[in-house]
Amino acid sequence: MRRLWPLLLLLIAVSSVRADEGMWLLNELNKQNLERMKELGFNLPYDSLHSEEQASLSQAVVIFGGGCTGIAVSEEGLIFTNHHCGFGSIQSLSSVEHDYLKDGFVSQTKEAELPVPGLSVKFLKKTINVTDRIMAVIDTITDEVARIQAADSISNVLCDSVGNNATQYAEVYPYYNNNVYYMQVYDVFNDVRLVFTPPSSVGKFGGDTDNWMWPRHTGDFSVFRVYASESNEPVEYAAGNKPYKPRYVPEVSLQGYQDKDYAMTIGFPGSTDRYLCSWGVQQRVENSNKPRIEVREIKQDIWKEAMQASDAVRIKYASKYQGSSNYWKNSIGMNRGLANLNVFERKQEQEKEFAAWVAQSPQRQEKYGEVLTLLEKGYTGSNEYRQIATYLSEAFAGGAEIIKLARMVQSVDVQNSTPEEIDYILENQIKDFFKDYEASLDQKVLGAMMEVVKKRVPAQYLPDIYPSIDKKYKGDYARYAADLFKKTSFTSIDKVAEALKNPAKYEKLKQDPAYKLSLSVLISLFEMQQFLGETQFDIAKGERLYFAGLKEMYPDKALSSDANFTMRVSYGSVGGYQPYDAAWYTYYTTTKGVFEKEDPKSDEFWVQSEILDLLKRKDFGQYGNGNGDMNLCFLSNNDITGGNSGSPVFDKNARLIGLAFDGNWEAMSGDIAFEPELQRTISVDIRYVLFMIDKWGKCPRLINELKLVK
Repeated sequence: MRRLWPLLLLLIAVSSVRADEGMWLLNELNKQNLERMKELGFNLPYDSLHSEEQASLSQAVVIFGGGCTGIAVSEEGLIFTNHHCGFGSIQSLSSVEHDYLKDGFVSQTKEAELPVPGLSVKFLKKTINVTDRIMAVIDTITDEVARIQAADSISNVLCDSVGNNATQYAEVYPYYNNNVYYMQVYDVFNDVRLVFTPPSSVGKFGGDTDNWMWPRHTGDFSVFRVYASESNEPVEYAAGNKPYKPRYVPEVSLQGYQDKDYAMTIGFPGSTDRYLCSWGVQQRVENSNKPRIEVREIKQDIWKEAMQASDAVRIKYASKYQGSSNYWKNSIGMNRGLANLNVFERKQEQEKEFAAWVAQSPQRQEKYGEVLTLLEKGYTGSNEYRQIATYLSEAFAGGAEIIKLARMVQSVDVQNSTPEEIDYILENQIKDFFKDYEASLDQKVLGAMMEVVKKRVPAQYLPDIYPSIDKKYKGDYARYAADLFKKTSFTSIDKVAEALKNPAKYEKLKQDPAYKLSLSVLISLFEMQQFLGETQFDIAKGERLYFAGLKEMYPDKALSSDANFTMRVSYGSVGGYQPYDAAWYTYYTTTKGVFEKEDPKSDEFWVQSEILDLLKRKDFGQYGNGNGDMNLCFLSNNDITGGNSGSPVFDKNARLIGLAFDGNWEAMSGDIAFEPELQRTISVDIRYVLFMIDKWGKCPRLINELKLVK
């Protein structure tokens, strides 16, 4: 017991500091959570925050697209989210003639709002605890493979019983490292239209340079509208659909915020690994992040050069580049943060304490004695395979796009598909691919990707096409790529369509060099997944039991479940932080920073003259901060991660004060270890959002839809 005392004393000492860590399930908020929220300033009763029986705040929060959050802000289905969340939709509607990325978009009437094919918005309808139904079947299964398979089978049956279709989506999610299960049911709205977006000089101001950084001056917002049937139900797009009336619409505050004011986010955080072991941390740094950083930097440099040389290429690749560079810089920051904050060593210390706790009892030894052995074996045994899989997937699955196209074609069952099914694939997959594809650019990427894989992947794990390529092209992968693109049919949408509609020509397509390359890469990736699969079940079992053990070890400590892209609440306060010795960052930025950073020679910091003139006039009116200026962005210590982008930030009265869009560079290790002194959420001030809509967009019709509180 003596070894436990230092850790227990440490937990007691920091409990007040760390009390705000956690992305909490709203249906599981306990007395400790609610008391802490009240202590921080929250004024309202719990059922106003979350209830499935009556209208409540959480019912206004939505999944926007496939990986972001949004907030319904009007009785007519108006949705606020981030500019970078809407970026793909804005890009898909843009052209050289109508460059909504560069120039922005303003609709002055509902009729002028632009439908976005393929975009959906999901409202959470209900959450059902299905733990008992699943555990009743799997709890006695000792083989982890069989246990997971059984849980998946039961989950599928449960979802089918509720009904999965175009307008309703159900899924069972595991929580607390597969110790608890909830089924989430969503209404899916597929008629979503672009209403307003600022130009990228506002919505993406600072570009890659400012990404994950503070101070920030980015107006990261865009506006969409959800449409529904006459009876206010989810429905596919039709010109005659009506604006959706949400169950709840929050008030929008013009009152601003002060240091230490209450701040709360509700959103759909994607993924965290707060209970990751030391071996897992090491694998993330060395075998996942480092290969990803290397490959993406090579690809992004090639893309960026082409984008700077051509507006047409810039529009085609803007969304792809943003998605790639965001996670690239995240990986760089995470490795830096994990090292600077000694996260690996801290995880090792926790594991020592866990081992000591287990050793104190025969019952604990029987239940948890193999946990650390399973984790060490699983991670160390998979390190090499994880690194190889990362290089292969980054270079080929996410790098050279022609391999992705060939894989799309390979996945089509031409012999057994109906003409209607083939037409659907052509219309919704193949045409979408070619719309944003530049073959000459991809040729350069392919050569570079082939080279980095040859350099980093051991010979025995290379795709089996490499020996023949090396023999013919003598290691000149640029020449190989040029020859492939000269001979392939995959750069022609007409030839691809012809092959998909004609089984005989499809068979001939199998001799295409891009088809052969894609198949060879696929086999290597599948082989790596098999090698990894042999270790992943040890890891899964170890992590499940490790969390259960920690829960027993600290019975009075509230442990939140890792994020899994389901709705969570995070509570905290507005405030600045100390990034390093002798420095302090205040909690908000103003228009002054735009003029300090603005650079007409930089594509990241260039701003249109009319926007600069607008800010210079300082006609901020009700959107000003009371000191003759206007706040643009602000900081809070809310616990968020990817997926929270677009999350509403509420004040103590549950009024909207901002939209979360980023985290800070100094705490990029936050997905693995929350750092209360450093970790900050960066949000765009809602007053800046409204200013741009009103003063720049001259679109008061949208302002009039909101429930403003002055």
